[in-house]
Amino acid sequence: MDYRQLGRTGLRVSRLCLGTMNFGPLTSEDDSFAIMDRAHELGINFFDSANVYGWKLGEGITENIIGRWFAQGGGRRERTVIATKLYGDMGGWPNEGRLSALNIRRACDASLKRMQTDYIDLYQAHHVDRNTPFEEFWEAMDILKQQGKILYVGSSNFAGWHIAKAQESARRRSSLGLVSEQSHYNLIVRAAELEVIPACEDYGLGLIPWSPLAGGLLGGILRKIDKGRSASDTIAKELEKHRDKIERYEAFCDELGEDPANVGLAWLLHQKAVTAPIIGPRTVDQLDGTTKALEITLDEKALARIDEIFPGFKTSPEEYAW
Repeated sequence: MDYRQLGRTGLRVSRLCLGTMNFGPLTSEDDSFAIMDRAHELGINFFDSANVYGWKLGEGITENIIGRWFAQGGGRRERTVIATKLYGDMGGWPNEGRLSALNIRRACDASLKRMQTDYIDLYQAHHVDRNTPFEEFWEAMDILKQQGKILYVGSSNFAGWHIAKAQESARRRSSLGLVSEQSHYNLIVRAAELEVIPACEDYGLGLIPWSPLAGGLLGGILRKIDKGRSASDTIAKELEKHRDKIERYEAFCDELGEDPANVGLAWLLHQKAVTAPIIGPRTVDQLDGTTKALEITLDEKALARIDEIFPGFKTSPEEYAW
């Protein structure tokens, strides 16, 4: 397994991040335990979760599964860089969601309890909260750091100018600020290249792409349909929208002799700002399959071919001005 420092920090994380969103709703607890154990065997030390995962209001199902896995001991917690997120509502009462100082304090304590740990390595804002000033956000996060409850702070789904505002607010407090941004980024969705990625590069944030295979569109979907697999209505609509590109993409992957899912992950790993794409395996076999992406080298010619199929963006303002 290859490792990279997370943004401008000294923290070393694996080039693949294990996403746990399926744990509970789609993957049983026993299978989730097996996937996490296998991840460690493969050298994956970076796991991502969120307090809302499990999708039953206030239950934190996924974090609880992780906590019971940690509780088995055997160095599981010590070998894991655990990242989790807050923002979504965990109840129906005011202040049980978003990024107020009150919710940050309560949400952190609740996540620590569910995951049966006394600290969170990377605590992430799941979304920007336009009603909470960054001064309040950083005061609350700095208190958690002083208490030893969190080590690093990251963002998710921030625009480039939100990253800038957050970092300048942290600078005024002499705080480290954000060390990572978790953003929607893949070959089909490349808008992050306009301003989010330049902001990450300028401020030293590691980029952690979520949905790296565009919900399965980049995972060899045409081959799967040809073999009789069905697609959800949402995926079927997206497939029709992008069918021409996906046909060309899968044909190019055939030329390379590689699985489309692994090429999609390998492309992200070739992007300078990317620390680790988030993979969301539902089985151990799926997890094992993703590691092949680490072995794929895409030369300049291959990267240019991919850009022809899925054109990206220039950095703003050159994309739309001069």
